[in-house]
Amino acid sequence: MTFLSKISYNLSQLVFLKLMSEVQRKKYSDKDKNDIFDNEFMPHIDSMYNFGYRLTFDEDDAKDLVQDTYLKAYRFINSFEKGTNAKAWLFRILKNSFINEYRKKSKQPAKVDYQEVETYYNSDSVDYNITSDLRVDTVKDMIGDEISNALNSLAVDFRTVIILCDLEGFTYEEMAKILDIPIGTVRSRLHRARNLLKDKLRSYAQDMGYDTDNED
Repeated sequence: MTFLSKISYNLSQLVFLKLMSEVQRKKYSDKDKNDIFDNEFMPHIDSMYNFGYRLTFDEDDAKDLVQDTYLKAYRFINSFEKGTNAKAWLFRILKNSFINEYRKKSKQPAKVDYQEVETYYNSDSVDYNITSDLRVDTVKDMIGDEISNALNSLAVDFRTVIILCDLEGFTYEEMAKILDIPIGTVRSRLHRARNLLKDKLRSYAQDMGYDTDNED
């Protein structure tokens, strides 16, 4: 087989595999689609709205974001594998919609250049146990607007990892897929985000009578 023949053969194989992949994705009947939408997607609508609101700080924008997410979810439902993590799949769509649409608007959240920070936090010398899960750490007994305001004041990339991990309970692997970043970056970003949040909460915790002297 000549070189050009090999190229032609390989291209034919790629086209065939692509066509087969497209055929395989068209696997759900209308009834199946409705069942998946109602039973696997809709139960997460409240979490979706909360996530959207945490990103946009606007009720109407959050509702629009959720609506757009569910429209896309139904449109591309054939790419969803029934029985897998629907919540993570939906969160990824919402996150992508937020990036593509809302960051272009005047309400664009603050962006952070944390390359230098993540270079340090990706190093082997960092002890990730220093920043344990916030659900069982400094703020374990604290509730109120102060915590919400502190979280909301974080840059969107740091705020998002805390929401996904500490509020929604996603694993590092799930977060990596949702955010389209390596697991190592998830770990380093979450580590930094928790420290930033704890710093913001420190003065409030002290006012509430918590001992923060031995946290570091």
